[in-house]
Amino acid sequence: MAFIRKKQQEQQLQLYSKERFSLLLLNLEEYYFEQHTANHVQCNGSQEERKIRGSLKICSKSVIFEPDAISQPIIKIPLRDCIKIGKHGENGANQHFAKAKSGGISLIFSQVYFIKEHNIVAPYKIERGKMEYVFELDVSGKVEDVVETLLQLHRASCLDKLGDQTAMITAILQSRLARTSFDKNRFQSVSEKLHMECKAEMVTPLVTNPGHVCITDTNLYFQPLNGYPKPVVQITLQDVRRIYKRRHGLMPLGLEVFCTEDNLCSDIYLKFYESQDRDDLYFYIATYLEHHVAEHTAESYMLQWQRGHLSNYQYLLHLNNLADRSCNDLSQYPVFPWVISDYYSSELDLSNPATFRDLSKPVGALNKERLERLLIRYEEMPEPKFMYGSHYSSPGYVLFYLVRIAPEYMLCLQNGRFDNADRMFNSIAETWKNCLDGATDFKELIPEFYGDDVSFLVNSLKLDLGKRQGGQMVDDVELPLWASSPEDFLQKSKEALESNYVSEHLHEWIDLIFGYKQKGSDAVGAHNVFHPLTYEGGVDLNSIEDPDEKVAMLTQILEFGQTPKQLFVTPHPRRITPKFKSLSQTSSYNAPIVDSPVSPGEESFEDLTEESKTLAWNNITKLQLHEQYKIHKEAVTGIAVSCNGSSVFTTSQGKFSYPKRGLS
Repeated sequence: MAFIRKKQQEQQLQLYSKERFSLLLLNLEEYYFEQHTANHVQCNGSQEERKIRGSLKICSKSVIFEPDAISQPIIKIPLRDCIKIGKHGENGANQHFAKAKSGGISLIFSQVYFIKEHNIVAPYKIERGKMEYVFELDVSGKVEDVVETLLQLHRASCLDKLGDQTAMITAILQSRLARTSFDKNRFQSVSEKLHMECKAEMVTPLVTNPGHVCITDTNLYFQPLNGYPKPVVQITLQDVRRIYKRRHGLMPLGLEVFCTEDNLCSDIYLKFYESQDRDDLYFYIATYLEHHVAEHTAESYMLQWQRGHLSNYQYLLHLNNLADRSCNDLSQYPVFPWVISDYYSSELDLSNPATFRDLSKPVGALNKERLERLLIRYEEMPEPKFMYGSHYSSPGYVLFYLVRIAPEYMLCLQNGRFDNADRMFNSIAETWKNCLDGATDFKELIPEFYGDDVSFLVNSLKLDLGKRQGGQMVDDVELPLWASSPEDFLQKSKEALESNYVSEHLHEWIDLIFGYKQKGSDAVGAHNVFHPLTYEGGVDLNSIEDPDEKVAMLTQILEFGQTPKQLFVTPHPRRITPKFKSLSQTSSYNAPIVDSPVSPGEESFEDLTEESKTLAWNNITKLQLHEQYKIHKEAVTGIAVSCNGSSVFTTSQGKFSYPKRGLS
């Protein structure tokens, strides 16, 4: 669902660039700086030279050559593995390259990667041993500058301390950004007025791309420093529907812009170098939107969900969005609950409570024996204590589920390799069992399990994902007996999510993930304590002076996973279900995720007339208690009955009105 849509957007951009190359070929936290059309000069023994036409990419930690012919593999040479870099002829060049032009760049290195040969996504092939490659630039006058850049980046890659490497590469990047600015010729109109320009990075899953942000009175622009995958990304302010401040690496530096109401995937996600730049840009866009778009809060969505105007699926998407979860950030990917616990029966009985997982407990607490072992370790642990050594959502877990549709992301995360075949997402039942019994496996699900696209369950790309110990190849995901097909599995999973049992208990899971049991003594009591680094405010990166410690901390934050932003600090109210007609029977799961209108025959509190309010007070003695809920924190200040007599609306000193059903 979310990731599939994001991947489709990226594929459209790749069609624009017509390249096999993508930022996913870079290492994590690596930048792509520039490219040059060039020839890769090959010479074997005394044979004549062979030139392969392509593009030479200069990156912060590697040199990448992308041949024009897709039959040829992409070549990636890590700068740390380079022995010598220089103009051809200055390295004591191999005699076999004697015919090469003096405008060539010579790289002598000990290791090289070959990627996407014949455009097939597969684990990278590695060749080791001392080698020399020569690349001829079309513009020979640029050779000296490119060599100088490569030598500078090579020095950074060879520094002993990771913090020093990062600091030097950051300085090189900032110098490049300082020497450039947004190209005003890219404005859509000559009459546009510039309001702000600053440096930022565009965030996509696993990678970021530096450049310049520019906002005018009519448009938001981002111009990548490297011109990839297109020269400029442009968003018309009039099209913007939602905008959110985001945490990135637990730092208040992110901004996400949406031009749709019903899509979890944004149109652009930006990470700024200064929080003030982020706040200024947010303020300008928010001011523009103030009279065009209504602001939504967790409480307003909660009210709609309680009344049955949002499905469980829609409500969870809204909460994820408000809690900084984004399909652009795999360390904060939207999280959904396991709701079914029966993956072995031939029939799925949604009327049986035993079919469902206990939503009042985190995954790590579902197995009593495992929990007892974890609590013993917790009690013996020095401060800061935590119960679970891994999180319920992380980049590795997201890609565990999505490897069949996002293999290049998995290869990027795991340095050009897929995971061991027996550790892959092979079976629904097997995965659930491991989440119950595994010593370090506490993962929840992702929205795709409750969507309509089955592609993440099917190996439609015919990927070679390895062979299991039993000899069988990893292929499609093995489904429960009660599912006749991937489509049937998703349909029944959606029915389970929208079932009465889940509707009556979903608030308990929300308390754990987004609510008051997320932190503090309530989290301890609920056995819901994760590593301190996963929580907002768990660490102040700006206060860490040691560069190595800071880089290690940031890497751990990004790779380990992050706890959602806390949305509720008091117990979440349960859904009002007695008169609730299951949305699984009445609406599409892909219905737009918008504020649903009031059901036919009902009115909102704001629509009630003075006459109906008078009628409500005159008939107050006729009301009978049908069921009791605590839905106001303060004293009730107003009450009204809808014209058809089906609902009572009450208000308190808060700003929301709540309906009650069950009038006689």
